[in-house]
Amino acid sequence: MTKYVFVTGGVVSSLGKGITAASLGRLLRSRGLRVVNQKLDPYINVDPGTMNPFQHGEVFVTDDGGETDLDLGHYERFTGEALRRGSNVTAGSIYLSVIQKERRGDYLGDTVQVIPHITNEIKSRIRKLGGEEIDVVITEVGGTVGDIESLPFLEAIRQFGNDVGRSEVQYVHVTLVPFIASSDELKTKPTQHSVAELRSHGIHPDVIVVRSDRAIDDNVRRKISLFCDVAPKAVIAAPDADDIYEVPLVLNRGGLDAVICERLGLTTGPADLSKWEEMVKKTRSATEKVSIGIVGKYVDLPDAYLSVVESLRHAAAALGRQLDLRWVPSEEMTGLLAASYLEGIDGIVVPGGFGSRGVEGKIAAIRYARENGVPFLGLCLGLQCAVIEIARAELGYADANSTEFDPTTSHPVIDLMESQHGVADMGGTMRLGRYPAKLDEGSKVRSLYGQEVVYERHRHRWEVNNRYRRDLESVGVRLSGLSPDDNLVEFIELIDHPFFVATQAHPEFQSRPDVPHPLFVGLVRAAIQRPAPSDAEIDVEQLTRE
Repeated sequence: MTKYVFVTGGVVSSLGKGITAASLGRLLRSRGLRVVNQKLDPYINVDPGTMNPFQHGEVFVTDDGGETDLDLGHYERFTGEALRRGSNVTAGSIYLSVIQKERRGDYLGDTVQVIPHITNEIKSRIRKLGGEEIDVVITEVGGTVGDIESLPFLEAIRQFGNDVGRSEVQYVHVTLVPFIASSDELKTKPTQHSVAELRSHGIHPDVIVVRSDRAIDDNVRRKISLFCDVAPKAVIAAPDADDIYEVPLVLNRGGLDAVICERLGLTTGPADLSKWEEMVKKTRSATEKVSIGIVGKYVDLPDAYLSVVESLRHAAAALGRQLDLRWVPSEEMTGLLAASYLEGIDGIVVPGGFGSRGVEGKIAAIRYARENGVPFLGLCLGLQCAVIEIARAELGYADANSTEFDPTTSHPVIDLMESQHGVADMGGTMRLGRYPAKLDEGSKVRSLYGQEVVYERHRHRWEVNNRYRRDLESVGVRLSGLSPDDNLVEFIELIDHPFFVATQAHPEFQSRPDVPHPLFVGLVRAAIQRPAPSDAEIDVEQLTRE
């Protein structure tokens, strides 16, 4: 029978509930258990697909095309398991489903209410993830206890414990114990108030994970245990860690997985974290740096490119380097400014995005990388900008563009593809989720992946216009990966360049700290091997050429 763990948070937001839930998933998997993670988000949006990255961070995409919260990225990176859209549940999706059922008459004329209709819908989404193949479902409740938006979710998980049996459920509450410098002591009162608030909703936490900026002693643990009515061994210290990938090790030393398994009656061996410890140790021991610039328009909020950053960290650590990340604002970069922002950087990444803002800066960065032999990796829009740049500079198509940015361009090298019925898809849907690609024998990407057919996740509407394939190939562009029907360009690379690779996909979603993605490894390796350029190698006239 599937067991359930619910992770809630109190006192303040951004305490690390997602990292705690992801770490618990890693710990239970390390004990041989089959685990799936889930996020309940209280916002009314149906999914984060249309939300501003400045507010919400990146949109993480699952294999089945779900546009989800970025915490699912943490879950996948920590557990190594590919999740599906059912692992992200928003209040908007719950209310939409209930209203649709009411309109169809599914409730037979009943008055539709938060209890039981909304809470029943929430519980059904949790229950769907369980089954014979899953030992534990770990569900994180977004927001903070006391938020009005979270109330239906708290009520649903309270009911869930009664529905399946209290012995089948564990409630983990993540709270803050702040250090007050003036009195030189850690204060447990915020945790006490947070637990009292949680208990007022009918939920008695079984485990309290204590976040602090320093280690807590036994006196603090005993005080929390006494005032919050939780066993001392179930008060788990989670002091700040230098690296988020150390958190599973910290929580394991604190006994989190042991307490959860004991309370749920799960008989396992100890957690085997040897490979994870080795990975963390290698990351910590790296001292030599490699600098990689991310050229984007959301650089003021790094979470907008979270998976890209983590993928670069994974690759750098695997190659024994410390990542020196440079944020390059694409909106500010034109002409000579490209050189001023990018000179001295070992490698360049142009990530995905939507809209025309900052595109010309991305194109300028790609030109700099191409003309100066700087290792370059383009992701989704990064591939499209690379095609535009090459068409303008090498083919002489001065107004080459994407019809997303210039619908009247005479050279639409990036365009909406025709549907199977021959009618242009005007963007009502996107190519979302996992798609296959055939890699060209002898290509750089084939060498990196080590296989002929690969599967990567996508999130885009526009594609390389097939009318320009031969033109691009004539100036040294290798179409190194195509869809199985040869209709879509999935990968390109430059033949006469140390490392110039771009993909229409989002490979960053499949990188793991212990299994870094080959494209990012290839980029970072090329960046490490790149000789420092001399001043003579930089052609200023080329950089400013329109």
